Amino acid sequence: MDKCKEESLLCDFHIHTKYSDGSLSLRKVIDIYGQTGHDIIAITDHLVDKTNLMGMAAHTINASLSEENFEEYLENIAYESKRALDKYDMLVIPGIEITKNHISAAKSAHILLIDIKKYIPPELNYKKLFLEAKRQNALIIAAHPYHVLGLDKETLYLWNNRKYFSKYIDAWEIGCNKDLFNVVSLESYPFVANSDFHKPSHIHSWRTLLYCKKEIECVKKCIKDNTKVAIKFFRK
Repeated sequence: MDKCKEESLLCDFHIHTKYSDGSLSLRKVIDIYGQTGHDIIAITDHLVDKTNLMGMAAHTINASLSEENFEEYLENIAYESKRALDKYDMLVIPGIEITKNHISAAKSAHILLIDIKKYIPPELNYKKLFLEAKRQNALIIAAHPYHVLGLDKETLYLWNNRKYFSKYIDAWEIGCNKDLFNVVSLESYPFVANSDFHKPSHIHSWRTLLYCKKEIECVKKCIKDNTKVAIKFFRK
């Protein structure tokens, strides 16, 4: 018997709050998504590698989570997740965006870890990061892996090295905010599409549609299998 009874679900797995560089509080973001009919979202604030000046600057201006506030971050998501389920019947999943910025776009990468359980040092090398995420049973998504209109810093490292890293990555963002990267689909990699939400106007952006049961393990399985996944451009 299939334990993952299927239903059509509107999802966004890439959302920022004031815990990093988002403009809204966690609670306000939850209410916006709940009131616009979303079924599943993941909160994915930046956790920035600070081994270079760009990363150090992000921490200085509080545009990154830190090891010191990480437990509070997860606790507040857990609290808001219960409120969201009760008030909106919306599933909220804890996540992070590992952020490795360099002057060169070819060396930069952002990685969404969905259903994260504990702090992961963003300074780890890629292989150790991926293995720790797998140990925590988190979903690994390569964020905006190609050229992005309006993004301050392009992140091409994972895509340029996809022949090595694809074995670790569960899905690639084929859509991000208002952009589409059809080159991902051309190579038949598993895909999702997200908003990269930082401010209210970003609600108008790409989404993932899943056809599965509204439970975390079913959602992760559906994305990995990637046979009942579609994308749509969302306007409220």
